[in-house]
Amino acid sequence: MTNWKRYGAALAMAGMLAGCATTSTNPNDPLEPVNRAVFQFNDGLDNVVLKPAGEVYRAVVPDLLRTGVTNFFSNIEDLWIGVNNLLQGKVEDGLTDFMRVAVNTFFGFTVIDIASDAGMTKHNEDFGQTLGRWGVGSGPYLVLPILGSSTFRDGAGLLLDFKADPVANFGYVPTRNTLYSARVISDRANLLDASRALEEAALDKYGFTRDSYLQRRRSLVYDGNPPRERPSDNGASAR
Repeated sequence: MTNWKRYGAALAMAGMLAGCATTSTNPNDPLEPVNRAVFQFNDGLDNVVLKPAGEVYRAVVPDLLRTGVTNFFSNIEDLWIGVNNLLQGKVEDGLTDFMRVAVNTFFGFTVIDIASDAGMTKHNEDFGQTLGRWGVGSGPYLVLPILGSSTFRDGAGLLLDFKADPVANFGYVPTRNTLYSARVISDRANLLDASRALEEAALDKYGFTRDSYLQRRRSLVYDGNPPRERPSDNGASAR
């Protein structure tokens, strides 16, 4: 079974769990007991594997090389970001994304972000945001194993994000695994400072992570200008 089919099965299982009664009092998070359990699993995995790998990577690899790795994967992501901007009707942003890929590939050799220096703004779009843009509600908050915070809408969007990801779908398995591992470790190293701040500041790490994720996703769907939420709005209907 391919990775995206396994993920689809896991998401369907999560949907079945949503029908079970829970004791959560947060309307955005009816699966809170299950989500907290998965969050603890992910947190333990991060503490044992991902965080140490990120720390070693940052300690051993020079800044310039780490920046190049980040730019390489960012350049790949711009292709799908551009597609989603077009699907959302933001033609100018989509064309800018494709121009970023062209400039950074041919002039920056995929590892130097010349496009940003030239004034081409880096965007952040995925298919979950595209669904939200066209009125699909976020649905309940959902913590996915390994992948972390999501919602039912964003989780469904990840299926297509995975299918469109050049790294996850690279044909030669050893190269694919190497690229995927490098991206995961690079991303975790880039988040080391933020995760330390979270651990020091949050009394309830789970609750803080959930609320921050939901607020950020709502902001992204509305390009930083979300409308005022009505009193009747909740996680099942809000974008």
